[in-house]
Amino acid sequence: MTLAKLHIAVLMGGWSAERDVSLMSGEGIAKALESRGHKVSRIDMDRNVAAVLTELRPDIVFNALHGTPGEDGRVQGMLDLMQIPYTHSGMATSVIAIDKELTKNALVPHGIPMPKGQIVRSETLYASDPMPRPYVLKPVNEGSSVGVAIVHDDSNYGNPIARDAVGPWQEFDELLAEPFIKGRELTTAVIGDQALTVTELRAKSGFYDYEAKYTDGLTEHICPADIPQDVHDLCMKYALEAHRLLGCKGVSRTDFRWDDSMGTDGLFALETNTQPGMTPLSLVPEQAAATGMDYATLVEKIVEAAL
Repeated sequence: MTLAKLHIAVLMGGWSAERDVSLMSGEGIAKALESRGHKVSRIDMDRNVAAVLTELRPDIVFNALHGTPGEDGRVQGMLDLMQIPYTHSGMATSVIAIDKELTKNALVPHGIPMPKGQIVRSETLYASDPMPRPYVLKPVNEGSSVGVAIVHDDSNYGNPIARDAVGPWQEFDELLAEPFIKGRELTTAVIGDQALTVTELRAKSGFYDYEAKYTDGLTEHICPADIPQDVHDLCMKYALEAHRLLGCKGVSRTDFRWDDSMGTDGLFALETNTQPGMTPLSLVPEQAAATGMDYATLVEKIVEAAL
């Protein structure tokens, strides 16, 4: 299918914790679309975005926002009301997938293993741990490892966690606590009805956090991952099933933690990202390239899926 030349508004930036990454994703997307002959309007989203879109009247919006409110259903709802087609998942899917607890409720009953967790009030952490150490604390509805802390006996957070210790408990009233799964970081992207491949992520700091994801040289990507075939196949299967069960459109990426001492029983899905990064360091373009798909073709495929 040859995509007709379109007027595409690339929505990026905004005010989330992932603003800078979104701007990088958006600029890469805009240049790729221009290289294919499309008219592109770049929009750094502010509170006046609806008026800007009304004036521009694009054929479609490429949603290159990351985090809230661009990935949590609010922007999707606005675009639905304005009757403007947009890339990636719709409002209901976005609301569920950004929320780690709702995602578990959608995926675990269908056989996709995820770490058992519980929502905790941050205030209670100063009195006692919610579960045996080591465990992970993360915001319920942020992406890209924003605000994630691993609490273990040797951490400098204190025992129990001290009020003045720097961590997500100072920024969020509620957090998701999950057992820490030792092992390796794996991820699989899906576009349409096709899982691409599996990448292993080896952070040089020892933890694949926000800084490690988006700072060149801090994380080694092994693509495709050097893992047993049965684990590879299970990642592909779970990522595709998560994409389908959540109702994702276009592209998604499911992240895994694998305890390699347990074989396939040690594989756990962590979350599904409905709007994965599209920067030069991002995983989806890298996996697409590994399957023979260049960046501009990937971007156009995402637009096609939205139409």
